[in-house]
Amino acid sequence: MIPAIKNYISRHVLNRAVAEKGSAEAYDLWSASYDAQPGNLMLDLDEVLFTRLLSNIDLQNKDLADIGCGTGRHWNKLLEKKPLSLTGFDVSEGMLHRLKEKFPQANAYRITDDLFSSIPGAAYDIIVSTLTVAHIENIDKALRAWCRLLKPQAEIIITDFHPKMLAFGGKRTFSHNNRRMAVRNYVYPIHTVKNLLRENGFTVAAEEEFCIDETMRHYYERLNALPVFEQFKGFPVIYGIHLKRGNDIE
Repeated sequence: MIPAIKNYISRHVLNRAVAEKGSAEAYDLWSASYDAQPGNLMLDLDEVLFTRLLSNIDLQNKDLADIGCGTGRHWNKLLEKKPLSLTGFDVSEGMLHRLKEKFPQANAYRITDDLFSSIPGAAYDIIVSTLTVAHIENIDKALRAWCRLLKPQAEIIITDFHPKMLAFGGKRTFSHNNRRMAVRNYVYPIHTVKNLLRENGFTVAAEEEFCIDETMRHYYERLNALPVFEQFKGFPVIYGIHLKRGNDIE
């Protein structure tokens, strides 16, 4: 069954003429239109999943880092929770430019290496990272750096495309100058991400994934892609995890 799914994606879902770009270049190109994507299934699912995970965290008077912040898609809801500080990190200058247009006082930095070498250790109470992990080439090095940035008692929220979808050919695509583009991804099983963080003292507090179901049919109808919907109904498309480190773990 799995080879059949993979072959179906290759034949019907993916356009082999799609130009694949690294995340910095791709999101620079995408930044101008990123906030104007009504009916984007993954962004809509991420909104629901991230909001659900965030409801279990107290951000008040906490130092918060958003890694892969993009244009600040989640910043309004983060700021409503009154953190002491909110700092954004992203590889794309274009996305950070859009962020600062929306939030002129934003404290934001371009990621130039996965070590965050210019940021002192134990600087943040919480890291959130949405739809970003699979863009990171060296996940081991990056997550160890995240742990260095966090205080002894800390929390992390991660959401991302489900690795099963990426493994079978799923891509993040967008249009630029009437050409279809794709962002380069790396496939990391969820247990790999969790185990790396467990090695640094974290425990999973909550975990959830969404699968394609009838509530998503209308997204595919709008794209005239109901055969794709029927083929992949029940297939996981996005996951989220909330992890804690320190004495506040139950």
